Amino acid sequence: MRFAALLQAEKVQFCTRKTSRSALSDWSQTGFQSHILVQFRKSLTTMQLTCQRASLTNAFQTVAGVVPSRTTKDILKNVKLMATGGKVTLIGTDSEIGLRCDVPDVVADSSGEALLPTARVLSVLRELNEDVVKLEITSDAIWIRCGYSEFRLSAEDPADFPPVATFGDEEYFVATAATLRQLIRRTIFATDTESTRYALGGVQIELTSEKATFAATDSRRLAVVSGACRVVGGATPPAAAPVVPSKAMTLIERSLGEGETEVHIAIHPNDIAVRCGGTTITSQLVQGRFPDWRKVVPGNFSAKIDMVVAPFYGAIRQAMIVTNEESRGVDFTFTKGLLKLSSQAADIGQSKVELPIAYEGEDVKITFDPRYVADFLKALDNSSQFHFQLISHEDPAVLATDDGYTYVIMPLSRDR
Repeated sequence: MRFAALLQAEKVQFCTRKTSRSALSDWSQTGFQSHILVQFRKSLTTMQLTCQRASLTNAFQTVAGVVPSRTTKDILKNVKLMATGGKVTLIGTDSEIGLRCDVPDVVADSSGEALLPTARVLSVLRELNEDVVKLEITSDAIWIRCGYSEFRLSAEDPADFPPVATFGDEEYFVATAATLRQLIRRTIFATDTESTRYALGGVQIELTSEKATFAATDSRRLAVVSGACRVVGGATPPAAAPVVPSKAMTLIERSLGEGETEVHIAIHPNDIAVRCGGTTITSQLVQGRFPDWRKVVPGNFSAKIDMVVAPFYGAIRQAMIVTNEESRGVDFTFTKGLLKLSSQAADIGQSKVELPIAYEGEDVKITFDPRYVADFLKALDNSSQFHFQLISHEDPAVLATDDGYTYVIMPLSRDR
């Protein structure tokens, strides 16, 4: 009905501007029909935006990380675009984790909201080549234009999208992006997202007025690391250290800025909020009891070997070649001045790798899953030094750096 009314009104105006002889014939021409369609689309337009393709793509990729690929709630497969007060924000959620990301370098002609189908829009943005992208939002579609390309995508009602919280806290903890990135990278690999012990599926965070301590374990290894932090507004540590889901920690790491950029962390009884620049991530906390990791870290070592990451990691990678799922273990034999790595697997073969080391103690032979040792090494720079600390072939070993990083790894049985 709206289109018919517009059509009739334009017909009358168009015909009055023409001579009586040509009016009706001109009415049927294709050019006028196109004119009507343009005018009708303009009448439905709620918002127009102009932005830099790189800025929009980066922000969209950040938010897309939280969007579930499989869900019974189809509305969650979208990213919500919200323009208000001259600022444009992209919003995504999987019902447990929410992510808000401000898009820089955007000009919007009005305030409004729209739902962008995540997979399609991301595919479009990745294929565009021009620097400037224009979006036109109508009541039922999203128009994307860039250079000579134009896309029309169907859109759902943004009113149906669930709310995602902002960062409104005045009391919070502060760490630098560099510090937080290091804390996450040195622990997240040790979580166990498939365990029925849900608390193992996240990273435990202990925050004080001076120090942040992150811990993660899958019951076969434990990673613990500390870094500097401070408080703003009188924030106090929670009674029980919260456990943040692995997925949320991954998204937080991806959203971090560079170097000394401040990251704000607010802990609530059931959730956490993290803000870095124009990005805010909120997440429900993992329920369940996290192990008392301090009771797991052994002491009174019989051997302590100083090592460098790069040569040791190279030897580990060589020894891993001759392993499989049935025979995963690698024997580590520490002798005077030499570390011998040996592995063998039926139907594959065997390997022997030797690495000179500064060790003068008694021989120690212990078996590890080399993947777990490699995970620790990959979290460090190639030139980093660490201490390989042993008690016996039956006890956990501790790999530690001088900057507050401790990694406990359980040995495998000899029959592995």
